[in-house]
Amino acid sequence: MKLYKTKQGALLHGDTGYYLLNTDWDTLINNDNLHQHLIHLLAQEGTLSLPEVEALAILENGAEAPIGQQEVWAAGVTYLRSREARKEESQDSGGASMYDKVYNADRPELFFKSLPHRVAGHNQHVNIRKDSVWNVPEPELTLFISSSGNIQAYTIGNDMSSRSIEGENTLYLPQAKIYERSAALGPCLYVPEAPISDQTMIAMVIKRDSKEVFSDSVSISRMKRSLKELVTYLFAGCDFDNGCFLMTGTCIVPPNDFTLNEKDEVSISIDNIGTLTNYIAIR
Repeated sequence: MKLYKTKQGALLHGDTGYYLLNTDWDTLINNDNLHQHLIHLLAQEGTLSLPEVEALAILENGAEAPIGQQEVWAAGVTYLRSREARKEESQDSGGASMYDKVYNADRPELFFKSLPHRVAGHNQHVNIRKDSVWNVPEPELTLFISSSGNIQAYTIGNDMSSRSIEGENTLYLPQAKIYERSAALGPCLYVPEAPISDQTMIAMVIKRDSKEVFSDSVSISRMKRSLKELVTYLFAGCDFDNGCFLMTGTCIVPPNDFTLNEKDEVSISIDNIGTLTNYIAIR
């Protein structure tokens, strides 16, 4: 089932949509048995069924980014392709070997990505920096993890990255990754009964002036680290009272001669979750 953040909270279960009345978003999603909790809510009086047309409108047009008071974190160099891309961008600065060490280390690379007020939703704009000449989106399976450290839902993440800044010096990673609207989540939280399959596919299409300029897809089975491993390291040092989101890394990297332009359209799709579309603006 799919959970959308609206004024009431909206749930798409099969072909039927429901408003979840009188629900606080953070309380609603921070549940260690979220799937069963939502099934239980559907049987209560505090729901209102939606006509199919209205339910589909929620799906097509999106709602708010599915985030309340949660922080967004991210994992880096979890795919071989990501390692190679980071080595390429850091070659001139002498930092290329560092990414080999990160990829092969026991401890994963985890970094803070965004506070909720900086996160864009579906059909909203994300930014590239004026002081960067090489900018890309990074499509990532993103986990929603409850405050007790259990994966309860999945969404799509767009981890915007300034490759020229990070490539200049690896210590510039925060500036390359953390700025206004450098992250997007959506269009919903996918809440399955069982963990997501490792055969799940991620795809990204970038359009410029309505013409496709890049597309690629990959299975999350190519991720070097397990989702549970990433969560364990994140929660080893942090508490999250409302749960948190964790972007799990990317394997889809445009060629080195590609950079985003203003008004480009970026669409990221993940099996069973849907499509997150964002438009590029310059900050």
